[in-house]
Amino acid sequence: MAEPSPRRRAPHAPAHTPARTHALHRSLHALRHAAHRVDAATPASRDRAVDALRAVAILGVVLGHWLVTALIAEDGGLHTASPLQHMPWLAPVSWLFQTLALFFLVGGHVATRSLATARARGESYGGWLRARLARLLRPVAALLALWTVAGTALLLTGTPLATVHTLCKLALSPLWFLLVFAALTAATPLVARLNPLWPLAVVLHVDVLRFGLHLGPSWLGWTNLAAGWLVPYTLGAAWARGELHSRHSAWALLLGGTVATAVLVGWAGYPASMVGVPGSAVSNLNPPTLAAVTFGLAQCGLALLLRDRLRRATARPLAWAAVALVNLSAMTIFLWHQTAMMAATATGLVVGRLPGLHTAPDSPAWVAYRLAWLPLFALALALCRAAFRHHEQGPRRPRNRPSQVVHRHLPPTKSPHHA
Repeated sequence: MAEPSPRRRAPHAPAHTPARTHALHRSLHALRHAAHRVDAATPASRDRAVDALRAVAILGVVLGHWLVTALIAEDGGLHTASPLQHMPWLAPVSWLFQTLALFFLVGGHVATRSLATARARGESYGGWLRARLARLLRPVAALLALWTVAGTALLLTGTPLATVHTLCKLALSPLWFLLVFAALTAATPLVARLNPLWPLAVVLHVDVLRFGLHLGPSWLGWTNLAAGWLVPYTLGAAWARGELHSRHSAWALLLGGTVATAVLVGWAGYPASMVGVPGSAVSNLNPPTLAAVTFGLAQCGLALLLRDRLRRATARPLAWAAVALVNLSAMTIFLWHQTAMMAATATGLVVGRLPGLHTAPDSPAWVAYRLAWLPLFALALALCRAAFRHHEQGPRRPRNRPSQVVHRHLPPTKSPHHA
């Protein structure tokens, strides 16, 4: 009698499914445990909506740059282009991802509260400012050092000067934002109580002179670089003082900013894109125009309306841990995201010209390919974060020292509004 054949393993059952499942469960458990530790270490008085808005602002800028900036490989070099040049109907993408106004809103809010707390402790303005700017500007040194070496090496190896200029310009482009933000931070004692209507009036008058009357020197528009971003910054200061807690003020900002932007774009000739488009006569961002400022007002109004929902969402440990992770490396992420994109693009050249990575952004197919490349950009950015985050966070803290992510940014008063 023939011996019974051994039972065959079902072809669809992997050999180590239980082990893999166990490892997955352990990883998820470790992730939840870490998230609960961060959540438990966070003071109940901390306004998590502020951190959530900062995370949204940073990630919006990063994704926006990755989607609207293309590096085209042609004639042995690289040059930049934008899908908004070839497909103007993509302008709404810039409405979603041009989130700088949110960052200035949060910056004004946090700086105003921080200064009030420092004064209550008897700390000098100089000491407060040094502490505020140290973490803001410390990561810049690493970026400048790396690109000084990289640019020199590229030139010595025969890379065309135009390509080196393109790469360095992209890598260092985030620095303009930091310079403006640092200047407004330093001016916080002077502008913390400034009515946002004053800088808004400056932007209005500058644009009337530039576009309406065609008067004034060529540099006049750059006045808006400070005045334009001072509008959301002073709104953040007003929020810190408790002047924007009513939903009526938030709705007024949202509706007023939306209507004003629609009028400016639809009837006053302002570009629909809220970011610069190569080849366009006017950019809404460089320098900021009145349309960019009114669009920022609408964004600030929406952010203020969503505060309670953001607080409820970040009450969940996993959501809060993700927000805290972004906030701990906010400047590192912001400074290195263009470098990460270029590193991924340069690596791809080893294979050849890849669609969505090295080709002209002139069709919907390019958009689909670019979306598929985003995970690779994110991986490159994660590597940059791992390599350079210590420049932002400082030396590794002792185990018994509280994490920076749960420090307070509250004023000395204990009003219910500040809870």
